[in-house]
Amino acid sequence: MERQYREHLSGFEDWDHIHHAEEYLIFPQNVGEFLSIDETSLSDGELYTIVTNKAAHGKKGTLVAIIQGTKSDDIVWALNKIPHNKRSRVKEVTLDMAPNMAVMVKKSFPNAIQVVDRFHVQKLAFEAVQEIRIKYRWEAMDQENKEIELAREFKKRYVPEVFNNGDTLRQLLARSRYLLFKQRSKWTYSQKQRAALLFERYPLLEKAYDLSIDLGRIYSKTKDRGVALTKLAQWYDKVEKASIKSFAVTAKSIQENYSSILQFFTNRSTNASAESFNAKIKAFRTQFRGVNNIPYFLFRLSKIYA
Repeated sequence: MERQYREHLSGFEDWDHIHHAEEYLIFPQNVGEFLSIDETSLSDGELYTIVTNKAAHGKKGTLVAIIQGTKSDDIVWALNKIPHNKRSRVKEVTLDMAPNMAVMVKKSFPNAIQVVDRFHVQKLAFEAVQEIRIKYRWEAMDQENKEIELAREFKKRYVPEVFNNGDTLRQLLARSRYLLFKQRSKWTYSQKQRAALLFERYPLLEKAYDLSIDLGRIYSKTKDRGVALTKLAQWYDKVEKASIKSFAVTAKSIQENYSSILQFFTNRSTNASAESFNAKIKAFRTQFRGVNNIPYFLFRLSKIYA
């Protein structure tokens, strides 16, 4: 029945876009003043770049373009099939910090302000914290393995160090993952205990955690662009003084994208609509139990959202 529906009842075989669907789909009528651009995987890790219209709120008219790959030249070639007068009316595009995204937006939507999504910026800081935690965890695992081998040599039973909350050092580092994403005020009692033990043992990790939370506060509590610029500069100074390698890389990435990051404080625009649309695609993909026929999947997707 599914095959009969696809081949005879759905209209897929007579679809105007069927011959190039796997390569690109463009819907010029859905271009709005405020767009989001992001990438997602449809099948077997194959990436597609998706442009969505925020004004449609994830319903009909949301999908502006879906293009195979992430190479800027290919994306620009496909997007430039949209009439220039429509593309020139776009006022703002939210995106991540990928250089190829910035290039394609500049070439395809020449009058649009580029806004780097705040969550991608904060994600960099959180990843820097987790990188330090993971490094300490591997060190703890290595040390534990050495102690186990030593105990075997002396024919003794290995007894690991256990903290007053019941965690070993290895468990402490593993179980601290989620608390490092949260503000101190939102920690549970057990998380407060775990954090106290963790930061006492690894003060550098506490410094990194504080830096990531400070960056989040700039976004949540600052409304003026000028004030945000000052606070970001002060945050950058803190990173330099902390001398944490992973955060130095994060700060450099932020510094390279200062102008686009600061555009957030104009309209407080985020890429949440694009992330929401990606979630809908994943849910749709789950209903299909995977994607065996990409053009047909895109046909169904376009019927609902384009």
